[in-house]
Amino acid sequence: MLLNHRKRLLQLWRIAAYYRVDSHLPIEETPQLEPIAKLIRMHPASYFQKPHPDGVRLALEEMGTLFLKLGQLLSTRRDLVTPEIIEQLVHLQDRVKPFSVDTVIEQIEQSTKKGGLGQTINQLFARFDGTPLAAASIAQVHTARLHDGREVVVKVVRPTIREQIIEDFELLRDLAVWASARIEAARAVHIIDIVEDYRQVLLNELDLTLEAANTTQMRNNFLGSSMMYVPEVYQASKNIMVMERIVGVPISQTQVFDALGYDRAALAAKGLTIFFTQVFRDNFFHADMHPGNVFVETLPADTPNPNPRYIALDCSIVGELSKADQMIVARLLLSVMNNNFTSLVDIIARAGWIPPNTDKYALMRDMRRTVSPMISKPINDIDFAGVLMSVLDIARRYHLDIPPQLMLLLKTLVHVEGLGRDLYPELDIWSLAKPILTGWVKQQFDPMQKIGELRKQLPELLLSLNDMPQLLDSSLQSLSNLGGHQNQQLREIQQIRSDMLKSRQQDWLALLGFVGALFIAQMIASHAVWQVSSWLAPIFYVIAVLFVLWRLLN
Repeated sequence: MLLNHRKRLLQLWRIAAYYRVDSHLPIEETPQLEPIAKLIRMHPASYFQKPHPDGVRLALEEMGTLFLKLGQLLSTRRDLVTPEIIEQLVHLQDRVKPFSVDTVIEQIEQSTKKGGLGQTINQLFARFDGTPLAAASIAQVHTARLHDGREVVVKVVRPTIREQIIEDFELLRDLAVWASARIEAARAVHIIDIVEDYRQVLLNELDLTLEAANTTQMRNNFLGSSMMYVPEVYQASKNIMVMERIVGVPISQTQVFDALGYDRAALAAKGLTIFFTQVFRDNFFHADMHPGNVFVETLPADTPNPNPRYIALDCSIVGELSKADQMIVARLLLSVMNNNFTSLVDIIARAGWIPPNTDKYALMRDMRRTVSPMISKPINDIDFAGVLMSVLDIARRYHLDIPPQLMLLLKTLVHVEGLGRDLYPELDIWSLAKPILTGWVKQQFDPMQKIGELRKQLPELLLSLNDMPQLLDSSLQSLSNLGGHQNQQLREIQQIRSDMLKSRQQDWLALLGFVGALFIAQMIASHAVWQVSSWLAPIFYVIAVLFVLWRLLN
């Protein structure tokens, strides 16, 4: 119930009013939001405040960790949020004070059952640096050295942050239920399901054993690769992760690459190749590719024709797709690249994303009118991210039900393309992506690949043959039992039908008796027909009541 969260609601109301969040609500598109906007304006904190261009971002940053992280996640959902709000969400900043080194050490030295490493700081490290390398709302990072001389970073989850997030999620879910009951747009986008999905994403981010497992899998996928390097995880618990410290240049420092003699065009192309390799070869992709998580290794200055690798950090958010979803993504992107919007809408319809009663021709017409002019430009002038964003804006207007994992993928693709364009503005994502996608789609229909997949499954199939006689015997026994069960059900249905007919006859008798008794009682009471003593009328009233009681008891 929302009343259980009244203190927190009052805090959020004041913050929303102070930053005039009401001025950013899409009321023209969703008129049901008008009462919420009026409610925000009713708070005294809004009286002397003018609408702020970054009101949503500033409000979320002040509301706390959950709302800040939720805003960051929603910045990927162009199918749900207007472009004007998205522009604010992408600039959300994790500005928090670091917690004390004493608390950090206490967290690390806790038993493994409590989420720590179960050893003293001196047993674990030859050196531990008390000043944090970075501090964020979920965790902070310290540098250290192991006793064997290896340099490491130590990630420590903030104490009590899990309880705070769970408490705020309870409020958020109650708000989602309230909104779904009153706002059509909230029901259309399945807001309760979205809150539950994001709850799981954030709780997973709080468990560093999951991040460690993701990092290890990503590392194994690219072991020995000339494209990407993932640092090694040495130790992990629920609240602590110790991993290899890397040396590299943040992807945003393009001037450093020029000084090192790196080929920025080749580096940008490599980034896109890595992304498509993760999605279509490994089906396991890094889904938080912002500049702070992507580095490029530094090579000796005298290296001839340097070919540096990317370094990927923070694998807390990853994406995986089913084979069917992989095929949908490949075909969707190829349809956009080929300017084939009939195929695009057909793929979306077959995927089950289009709500009932949606005008598919209007959807296709909007896609063509909006996107076609964007992709008819010279190849170097095409803004691939802009094309995807326009498609997702249309999806939002038509309430398309796009699965969260696919939205995560498309968001990541937009980020990767943006990083590539920053490195090399003339990056031609179309020419790079199209042969990769086309080749992958053809490969899925290659008979030799199908035979290879069957060969991999052959041992399991052969083992299952040993169980075949028992399975057949069990199946025949089940069919026999089912036949007997069905005969029994048929007899029961016939008995129920007979009882219903009998009951219906009794109902009619009761009704006729009740009406007849009332009629006679009324006639006696009014002396309209027979001049009979009036004391008989109550008797017939009693008879009518007895008819009803008899029917209820039978």
